[in-house]
Amino acid sequence: MFNIGDKVVYPMHGAGIIEAIEEKEILGESQKYYVMRIPVGDMKVMIPMSKVDSIGLREVVDQQTISEVIQRLSNGTADASNNWNRRYRANLDKMKSGDIRDIADVVRCLMLRDKEKGLSTGERKMLDNARQILISELVLAKEMEESKAFGLLDEIIFSESKASG
Repeated sequence: MFNIGDKVVYPMHGAGIIEAIEEKEILGESQKYYVMRIPVGDMKVMIPMSKVDSIGLREVVDQQTISEVIQRLSNGTADASNNWNRRYRANLDKMKSGDIRDIADVVRCLMLRDKEKGLSTGERKMLDNARQILISELVLAKEMEESKAFGLLDEIIFSESKASG
């Protein structure tokens, strides 16, 4: 159970803050909803309280996990697989997990691949979505501005790829 003011992550959408708990009647059925504001992209989302577990709503990660994520972003290479379809499905599964570490892997692999070989339209959309989800959680977990979080991401990934390449 979450409360107003809690920082939470909605898998496939990003991190935000619960601003209200409202009861709405939709199709004749009355339900309680969390009203969540996602600062990155300035989006409001209503999440049925009865579906929180199946959706995978979770608290924003702690500083220790953010450190692990930054470590993961700085280590590794682009996915060497030339089969974009297989790569896309594997990345989509990681995105659906809602785990920030998996999302960081997707961002790192796709950013490096984009720099080396370019991305298909589908992978470009996935990268944009994954970056937004990752940035939204970094913004709330580290209490930093969105522009600084984007800069940090580029710096971590591209400074490491220059050093190793």
